[in-house]
Amino acid sequence: MKLRLNAVAKTAIAAAAALALGQGAWADEAAAKKWIDAEFQPSTLNKDQQMTEMKWFIEAAKKLQAKGVKEISVVSETLTTHEYESKTLAKAFEEITGIKVKHDIIQEGDVVEKLQTSMQSGKSIYDGWINDSDHIGTHYRYGTAIELTSQMSGPWKEFTNPGLDLKDFIGTSFTTAPDGKLYQLPDQQFANLYWFRADLFARQDLKDKFKAKYKYELGVPLNWSAYEDIAAFFSEDVKTIDGKPIYGHMDYGKKDPSLGWRFTDAWLSMAGAADIGIPNGLPVDEWGIRVADDKCTPVGASVSRGGATNSPAAVYALTKYIDWMKKYAPKEATGMTFGESGPVPAQGQIAQQIFWYTAFTADMIKPGLPVVNADGTPKWRMAPGPNGPYWKQGMQNGYQDVGSWTFLKSNEPNKAAAAWLYAQFVTAKTTSLKKSIVGLTFIRDSDIRSDYFTQNAAKYGGLIEFYRSPARVAWTPTGNNVPDYPKLAQLWWKNVAVAVTGEKTPQAAMDNLANEMDDVMGRLQRAGMAHCAPKLNPKGDPNKYLSDKGAPWKKLANEKPQGETIAYDTLLNAWKAGKVR
Repeated sequence: MKLRLNAVAKTAIAAAAALALGQGAWADEAAAKKWIDAEFQPSTLNKDQQMTEMKWFIEAAKKLQAKGVKEISVVSETLTTHEYESKTLAKAFEEITGIKVKHDIIQEGDVVEKLQTSMQSGKSIYDGWINDSDHIGTHYRYGTAIELTSQMSGPWKEFTNPGLDLKDFIGTSFTTAPDGKLYQLPDQQFANLYWFRADLFARQDLKDKFKAKYKYELGVPLNWSAYEDIAAFFSEDVKTIDGKPIYGHMDYGKKDPSLGWRFTDAWLSMAGAADIGIPNGLPVDEWGIRVADDKCTPVGASVSRGGATNSPAAVYALTKYIDWMKKYAPKEATGMTFGESGPVPAQGQIAQQIFWYTAFTADMIKPGLPVVNADGTPKWRMAPGPNGPYWKQGMQNGYQDVGSWTFLKSNEPNKAAAAWLYAQFVTAKTTSLKKSIVGLTFIRDSDIRSDYFTQNAAKYGGLIEFYRSPARVAWTPTGNNVPDYPKLAQLWWKNVAVAVTGEKTPQAAMDNLANEMDDVMGRLQRAGMAHCAPKLNPKGDPNKYLSDKGAPWKKLANEKPQGETIAYDTLLNAWKAGKVR
């Protein structure tokens, strides 16, 4: 009897174990169903398609768990999109796949610093990184990042989602290196555009007053001359709206790493300092760095080496930045950082802003704000940024941030594969549309063209129309010419800051910046890099390079041509018709 009871007990235990295993398998799918129903709606996939995609993630995760992967850590900068990933999608991934994710959210400067440390030490702090595609030239030249094209068809083939659909991503041209290979997977995108109070621009009394003074229509500025006129008009002529001060411009100028982004995010090319070329000017790019005929080898930033960082157009760009901020922005602006200045237009006292990031859209449409109508529609609109006097057709129009997944060769291989799995999860068609609604940082064409955004386009002040137009690829990130983003980016804010304070003239500040960039590239040349290390041109007479045929461009006799504007509806129709502007 005892033996029999033992046998029964063993059978019962075995059955219970089998049931538990079965429940475990079902529990994953049950978790997926729960998340699909409760959180991952709307989606461009139907629920059956979503479940199929989630089942693939479950099976892929099992293979990695069998290799001992239980937990991974990843990092990104502080953005609404990434907060959603960290708080919501990481939890969903753990419940569905069984792999825990520690998704850190830190300041962008800290991401760059930690990434630099990891690349230099040969030991990655995180299993996966969301860093700007601005690093593409760095990742390619150092050879420390995993090249994804080969990885997806090789070691990571079994961990690459068959439904990934790379062609649906709108930013892969920005994450492709000179070798034609993909090094980063876009996770979020936003552009810097022109922002303005459409309700004020539509007021007949203001339109009449502006036209009487400037002899052209108050509208969206096409050039910097018009932007300056409009800034002066609101700050000096209108002065107040509804009893509160109104300012014709907003910006930030505190000596802080974020001051560097204000310039490296294509400010010089918006003025027209670079060469013609999309996504980036060639041979001279938006930082003023020239590359050799191979389109890859940096040869200098200063005009004396053929670059444009201290060219007349670059000095003009810095001069206007300082003048406008001091004349037409709230006095507090010069002491603000990027993060501090971002919410200011939503307070209702800014008429326009030339350099405004669409990442702030989500915070600009909240009910009850002074810039939101009672029906929830915005009083403001976004439009293409105006061009400076040196700008020519075919040049980069402005900047677009493309935060992108990057994996280092120094990562533990199985954990890197798990981080790749998570990267695909937070960019998958199952989750992507909902993430786009939360953060408004689009990465997939299918999301942009979804029924949801067709029905709700009016809420977003032109954002949907922009991303449905070719303009979305005319606004571009830092390109391949920059050989070491972390080392060179830090030079900008320190040099710009002394021009803001008046310690140096704009010319002297840009001269110093250009020389420091050349010094860093000289050190990179001596140290060597895996691909396309700098090879500096010898210093020569700047006049040898200054030209009216290509960058660096000669100084214009007239840097303030006649102001030009366009009606917003005309612009909107251009976007809808498939034009950049």
